[in-house]
Amino acid sequence: MIPAHVPANRVVDFDIFNPPGVERDYFAAWKTLLDGPGLVWSTANGGHWIGARGDVVRTLWADATRLSNECLAVTPGLGEVMQFIPLQQDGAEHKAFRMAVMKGLASRFVVALEPKVAESARALIDQLRPRGRCDFVADFAEILPLNVFLSLIDVPLEDRPRLRELGVQLTRPDGSMTVEGLKQAADDYLWPFIERRMAEPGDDLFSRILAEPVGGRAWTVDEARRMCRNLLFGGLDTVAAMFGMVALHLARHPQDQRLLRERPDLIPAAADELMRRYPTVSVSRNAVADVEIDGVTIRTGDLVYLPSVLHNLDPACFDAPEDVAFDRDLTPIRHTTMGAGAHRCVGAGLARMEVIVLLREWLSRMPDIALDPAEPVRMKGGNVGACIALPLVWTP
Repeated sequence: MIPAHVPANRVVDFDIFNPPGVERDYFAAWKTLLDGPGLVWSTANGGHWIGARGDVVRTLWADATRLSNECLAVTPGLGEVMQFIPLQQDGAEHKAFRMAVMKGLASRFVVALEPKVAESARALIDQLRPRGRCDFVADFAEILPLNVFLSLIDVPLEDRPRLRELGVQLTRPDGSMTVEGLKQAADDYLWPFIERRMAEPGDDLFSRILAEPVGGRAWTVDEARRMCRNLLFGGLDTVAAMFGMVALHLARHPQDQRLLRERPDLIPAAADELMRRYPTVSVSRNAVADVEIDGVTIRTGDLVYLPSVLHNLDPACFDAPEDVAFDRDLTPIRHTTMGAGAHRCVGAGLARMEVIVLLREWLSRMPDIALDPAEPVRMKGGNVGACIALPLVWTP
């Protein structure tokens, strides 16, 4: 049933988990909304608003006063069950816990980690190079970022397939797990590690964060569980999805492969631009006050879905947004790939470093790659869209 305050001309039949044509092109599927109003009402998933124009998405994403992170997602019940710290918190409470997490992910730790990321990347690439082909998603994108994250929290790398499936069920659910089952599976896995870190802290990410007082006191067991649950899910999918999109661009644009091999000094700027051009993360907000925007009213209690793709690829926000320009000036207006405002991704620096390492090591050690003409690229929508199959070929 469509609420009375939603104008009929704002109603769309658009399922965020399965937008029309998403299996072929995630970005084209979402861009169909740019032709209409800046805020639309989806009848799918219980009904919710979608920010459908760049300025609306950016404005609402940064509004931490009238919009809350408490809901976590438009998936019914997910927020009430997961209770992430700090992602689902607001105001002073969010700031206190976020500060502890940010200290655990400080730039000095990211810089110290980079040589290990590069070493792992080289080992994977050297295994792939003689083969002449791979599914980049299964053979690289779902391995390196997860190995990096699991090393950060100091859990066994052989647990990667098990944890990867949990991450996918959170961001692109297929109905095979209930929300409660997903939370319980994560908690059952994490508890032995949390218990050990709280009793005998090490130098891993969880230990560093839990060693930081919150408001002058130690973390409670419940808070530690919620924080570790948040970081686990946050680290299992987003960078893997970004890796897939970066490799897809390189395969489609051999001239950019050549340019970055000839000019490796451009790689940091290229990482920033590719992250802008291929955003796949969306967030959900619940309104805690009425919001007047784009000629309509978001009522208290409404859910709002904010896709970064509709900010980054809106021609009103970026000139020729679908073009990749490594000399693009991103200073005047930042892209929304890593979020905006108080809830900007705490792992943004780590993610950027990993994309830089991917470009540097892949292009320095691999020949030109291309899409396999015999196998299709397949994509999927969700709170984190992704390539789920990316067949590549090259001359060994």
